[in-house]
Formats: sequence, structure tokens, C-alpha cells
Amino acid sequence: MNEAHSSALVWLRRDLRCHDHAALFHALKNAQKVWCVFVFDTDILDALPRHDRRVAFIRESLVELDGALRVLAANAGAPMPALTGLIVRHGPARREIPKLAEQLGVQSVYAAHDDEPYALQRDAQVRGALSNVGAALYTLKDHVIFERNEVLTGNDTPYGVFTPYKNAWLKKVDDFYVKPYPVEKYAAHLAAIPAAVCPPELPRVPTLPDLDFEPVDALKVPPGTRGAQALLADFLERIDHYGETRDFPGVKGPSYLSTHLRFGTVSIRELAGLAWERAQAGSEGARVWLSELVWRDFYHQILFHHPHVVGHAYKREYDLIKWAHGKHADAHFTAWCEGRTGYPLVDAAMRQLNQTGYMHNRLRMVTASFLIKDLGLDWRRGEAYFAEKLLDFDLAANNGGWQWAASSGCDAQPYFRIFNPISQSEKFDPQGKFIRRYVPELASLPDKALHAPWLARPADLATAEDVVIGRDYPQPIVQHDEARAETLARYAVVKANKA
Repeated sequence: MNEAHSSALVWLRRDLRCHDHAALFHALKNAQKVWCVFVFDTDILDALPRHDRRVAFIRESLVELDGALRVLAANAGAPMPALTGLIVRHGPARREIPKLAEQLGVQSVYAAHDDEPYALQRDAQVRGALSNVGAALYTLKDHVIFERNEVLTGNDTPYGVFTPYKNAWLKKVDDFYVKPYPVEKYAAHLAAIPAAVCPPELPRVPTLPDLDFEPVDALKVPPGTRGAQALLADFLERIDHYGETRDFPGVKGPSYLSTHLRFGTVSIRELAGLAWERAQAGSEGARVWLSELVWRDFYHQILFHHPHVVGHAYKREYDLIKWAHGKHADAHFTAWCEGRTGYPLVDAAMRQLNQTGYMHNRLRMVTASFLIKDLGLDWRRGEAYFAEKLLDFDLAANNGGWQWAASSGCDAQPYFRIFNPISQSEKFDPQGKFIRRYVPELASLPDKALHAPWLARPADLATAEDVVIGRDYPQPIVQHDEARAETLARYAVVKANKA
């Protein structure tokens, strides 16, 4: 990768920024002329619903990135900076990248590592096709601090338990691993885009209708690097209290940066570096948040070393569980998806997801536990629904979270630990602020009655405005105590298999 080339192409995927960018830095350092491309990959897009917030987020972020690249080129003194920017293609990436590389005549293509099974297969196809046109594909670490085999046990095996992994991660991290890539140093190598590649009279970034997607309402998460930096600046004012506020969905506790981490509109090195520095200075909130970033690395190395987790339990014996199925189970799944379970906190969380594309992390655990251990449904059904709806969907983290809730994953909660949706509601939304926002039909109930309205005193229901349980809001579709007993029986096959 140190061999200098006359020209190179940077293939952006989950790294939609131009600062502190591994692939862009190495391309600019090693080539005299560098172009950047993003492909709206139809092999991925064709499987998505036509109304998808993620495509809108990406599209808006690319518009900003196109302009940011031109500013970067101008500040560095690149020739014809107004003609630099971003090349955007729409089609199968496995074909578009080799085609563009040949058209530009580049000798190398740089991209960030992506260890998802589809991405590894796609990259292998692209690497082969590039070799046919005389170009090489180089990929580098960018979206995690430590990846693949960088944090191993003393026996050189991957960790399967988080706490010792975190301890090893913290022992290894230093200034080098969070140091930004100085892209600006070589930005003069950003090259003008030939008119034959991108006709100047055409918009550089296609619209959603151009991509055969429907327009979406205003995104709840501001897109692009500017959106990420605004959220980060706000969070840094609250980070010291993160450990105290992060579990309460009615409070502004999280960073709300997960979508930006997913699409790389912010650098993980910047975030981890800030958290690490503040944690060393004594901030307990920063220490807790850094731990969450370490979880992200942990799940990515699990996916790399154990790709069978896509579609199967990490702990193979959990594939023996017989999940509820049939019309009754399907009706329960639909009620869960639509926020009609009769448990207000669960319903509020699912409605938040459906309406905004975001769900508070505590509620991801609550809703997952409810689907698996109250409704007895296969965790993969919930995983797939979150994959469709979450703006910050990341395969490694989503799979890891769902397997944790199902007790089938690495370092998962014990199968007999079952969240009580009522006590979770009373503990983490005691005044019902979150419930009232997303389940407004219950808004007039007293706080104590909000968490289990079917148990409310008649006097409380009588004073509430237009609230009849079973008419205005559903009765619980299952009884938690009964469901818990059924779950313990369902998981007994795992215990028996271990015996």
C-alpha cells in the first residue's frame, strides 16, 4: 500500500465524511490524482421499502460531503477545486466500481473494511473485477478502534465475554489509536472530475425519486458531518451525567450519535478519543459512554470471527428452542410491531421506532425481551423488524443486542432473567413522560396508572378523559407471570442439552 500510483479512487461506504478518513488519507498520500465515489448499491437498495429514512439520511449527507470535498480541495490549493467533489453512481457496486475505475484509469481503489458477510462477498467480487482492468483494491480499518484480531485473549483467541474484552481494549488504547488521519496535508491531490464521468449540467447527487424512493418527512437526526458535530457539541455539555440519565427515555440522556457512527459522518476516533480523555480526567459519565463504544467494537469482532451469528444463535444449543408459531403468534407479532400489546412502555417504544426510526437503548432491551420472553417469538423476527426500521441499523450491534436479549449470544443475560415490562416502566419512566408522548390515548391517566392501565382503580379510570381499556387502548395480549413460566419451560431444552 506504500507504492505510489498516479491516480486512485476512494470508495466511500460507511464513512461519509472527508476529515479523519483512513481510506481518503492513504489514497491522497499515495496518488497524485484522487477521486471519491459513493454507490447507491441496488443489490442492497432493492430489498428496502420505498420509504426508507436511511436512504434519505445518506442522500442528504452526500450533498453536504460533495460540497465539503470541494472546500477541502480549494483550501489545499488543488487545481480546479470547483470541479472536484463526489462522484455518485446508482447500480450494483460490484459492477459500478470496476467500471468507474476503468473509466478514470486509476491504478488503485481505497475503501474501509466492512466485515458484514454481504460486504465481504461483494468486496471479493470487486477485487477480482478490478484486477481485470489493472487496478487493486486496498481496504483499511476505519469504523472501529480495534477490529478483527487486534484484541485477543492470552491464547490468541477472540473474546466471547465483554468485560475481559473491555479490560484488554482499555489496556491497549493509547493516543496512537485515536489520532486523526491528517487528510488536509495531501488534499491538493483531489482531482477535477472529467465531464465524461459527471456531466456538469446534471445534479451531482441524485434525488430520492431518481433512486426510486419516496420523499420522507424531516429527519429527526440531522444528517451529515454538520449534523454530527451539532449533536456532539450538545452531548459534551451533558456527558458527565450520561451514566445517571442514559436509561430514562423521557430525559435527554443519550448522545443520539448512533446513526452518525453507523454511516461514518463522524469519526469513531474522535468520539472515543474525547470519551477516553474525559474518562481519564475523572468523568464517570464519559467512562460509561466509552464502555458503550467498546461494546460496539466487541460486537463487530464477534461478527468477524463468528459469521454464523447471522441467522443462527451464537451459542448453538439455543437453536434447539421451539418458538411460538402459527396465526396466534403472527397476531402477537403484528401487535408488537404496531405498538398494540397493552403494555404502555413497550407500545410507546415501538411507536417511537415506527414514527422516527429511532429507539432509546433501554427500550430496545425492554421490547426485545417482551417479544422473546413474553410472546415466545423467535428473536430473528424482531431482529429483522429492527433492521428494517432503525435509522442506525448496524448488523453487528443489532444482532448482538437481540442475541443478548434472547440469552443466545456472547455474554448474554441468563435465560431466566426476564424483564418485567411493568417494573421497567415504573423504574425508567416513573412520571410517564415518554409514554404520554407516544401513547397519547393514556395521557389523562394518573402517573401510577400509566404503567399497567388494566389494573388501574375504577376511580382513576373514571376521572380520565375518554379512556376505556379494551376500547381506546388494548388489554394486555399476554399476562407477564404466565408468559414467564412458559418461557422457562421453553428454554428448558437448552438446560437439558447442557446437562
